[in-house]
Amino acid sequence: MVLLFLFAWIGIIGAVVYARWAADLPDVSQLMAKAPSHDITLLDDKGRFIARRGLTHGAMVDTRKLPADVTNAFLAIEDRRFRSHWGIDPMGLLRAMRVNLIEGRVVQGGSTITQQLAKNLFLKPERTFERKIQEAALALYLEAHYSKDEILTLYLNRVYFGAGVYGIEAAAELFFNKHANRLTLTEAAMLAGSLKAPARYNPLADTDASAQRARLVLAAMQEAGFISAEQRADAIATRPRVVRSGGTPSSGYFVDWILAHLSEEIGETGEPVIVETTLDLQLQDEAEQAVNTALAAGAKANAGEAALIAMTPTGEIRAMVGGRSYAQTPFNRVTDAYRQPGSAFKPFVYLAALEQGRQPSDLMRDGPVTIGKKWRPGNYEGHYEGEISLTRAFAKSSNVVAAQLAQSVGPGVVVKTAHRLGITSKLDAVPAIALGTSVVTPLELTQSYAAIANGGIRVNAFGVKRIVSKSGKVLFTRRGSGIGRVISPANAAALSRMMAEVVATGTGRAARLANHDSAGKTGTTQDFRDAWYIGFSADYVCGVWFGNDDSTSMTHVTGGTLPARLFKAFMQMAEADLPPRALAALAPKEIVPEQVAQPPTSDVIPAEPDAASRQDAPATAAADKPDSFDSILDRLFGGT
Repeated sequence: MVLLFLFAWIGIIGAVVYARWAADLPDVSQLMAKAPSHDITLLDDKGRFIARRGLTHGAMVDTRKLPADVTNAFLAIEDRRFRSHWGIDPMGLLRAMRVNLIEGRVVQGGSTITQQLAKNLFLKPERTFERKIQEAALALYLEAHYSKDEILTLYLNRVYFGAGVYGIEAAAELFFNKHANRLTLTEAAMLAGSLKAPARYNPLADTDASAQRARLVLAAMQEAGFISAEQRADAIATRPRVVRSGGTPSSGYFVDWILAHLSEEIGETGEPVIVETTLDLQLQDEAEQAVNTALAAGAKANAGEAALIAMTPTGEIRAMVGGRSYAQTPFNRVTDAYRQPGSAFKPFVYLAALEQGRQPSDLMRDGPVTIGKKWRPGNYEGHYEGEISLTRAFAKSSNVVAAQLAQSVGPGVVVKTAHRLGITSKLDAVPAIALGTSVVTPLELTQSYAAIANGGIRVNAFGVKRIVSKSGKVLFTRRGSGIGRVISPANAAALSRMMAEVVATGTGRAARLANHDSAGKTGTTQDFRDAWYIGFSADYVCGVWFGNDDSTSMTHVTGGTLPARLFKAFMQMAEADLPPRALAALAPKEIVPEQVAQPPTSDVIPAEPDAASRQDAPATAAADKPDSFDSILDRLFGGT
């Protein structure tokens, strides 16, 4: 009687304790629901694979439809007694304790697959006694409400495999470009082995380490009786083909920029999409090589970082290098680094002057001058030439002439001119604006030069041509890139000639191309913190920046040195197979009068025009129907 009373109280206390911890357990009623995922494949302008991103969760896969080798690989290495225990495995715990005591450290865990499911998906990662009790309680609860196949299905579809993917279907697609039900024994062993340390053992992170870990899984499978010695030997001898990005080491800068703005183009979509971009992987590779070589040359001058952006005169981005190494830092200096442009800002000053009636041949005094009451701008190294033409003043980058022009036309007019051409950052309408004292990004500065390069049409740099869903629906097609003419043909030609003189006789001589006409402008800021060269040919507009992220000074690095040489190195490769052509504004053509767009009333033009002016719209024509998603992936990866 006393024993019955004691057992009753133990039962009551146990129920209360269980209820106490169970009250805080998560809702498990929706475990079979598919987790959200955004599967995005990016192609370059020739249809070449760049990267696949956003595949976080794959489709739910029923464990019973997977090959036995796949499920057995996970059971062998994670929980061999899974089919016989009730959520907690006392024998497994005792075995782990014994091994850990022998080794003198924790080398084995005693958690079952059910406990791992509870721990990884529902509970906080803190190591406390209360959490371990909750883990055990939830494991018992799961075993009571789901079958073994359902628990294994939940586990394999939700566990983390590394490289940003959860679930065996997503892992199979990302690492091997196949569905989970087509995994081989070797591939299954690699995936099962990656669970111990996903960041280290996933096939993309280190294929050799992943294969070595897979050997341990295969040995465990043989020991458990799941495979024979011959099968194990064949699997070890088989080397799976791991799918890697087709992009270059630093194409991630471009990929991240595209993905950051993708929802602006298509909104939210639940199915996989293919993004056809403007990037040229060959040019991207050449740009990265040129940047690396230039940074090596600039090491002694304390030039720690560089950025390069290349686009067509119509705004299609062909190459984007956001820094020394995407692997070291994904911070994109092309799109997100706001730096003073220095004299690279002067084209806007001279254009404003041309639009108020000045001529390139007009003479001005290049000498000490006082602007207002106190400001005395000076030329680089204090050299002056006296009375010179505007063309010569622009070519030699005279600060005092630019300051006088800005004062003459008005700083506010200069600001509106810059915004009209494509500068989107806020600019301060002060006299020093002539010397590029307001910060801009390399992207917006380069896109504003494109309006000069193409003969006067404002463009908005872009990287997406078309977006297609897995079902074949065209979600987005770009049909325009700008807001129309912002420079008259005559002024575009005059400014282009002045910029060509920079290359011929001025500060940009180091940027001169061997067989192609080019034009551009150098820029250097105070104490050599920034050095720029922005230039163009008939085919490309290219912007280059050098500096340090902490704004420390470089050693006498000016726009006419490292940036100009990097521009030349890249452009020589980019133009190698293209025929020489005259600059767009200088090419012989019939000049048809066109209305020049008026400066906006706001000081800031949006980065993208409205839908009506850009004419981007979903396409519905039958001719726009693309290949299927699966056929494109088969073409990219060669099938499996």
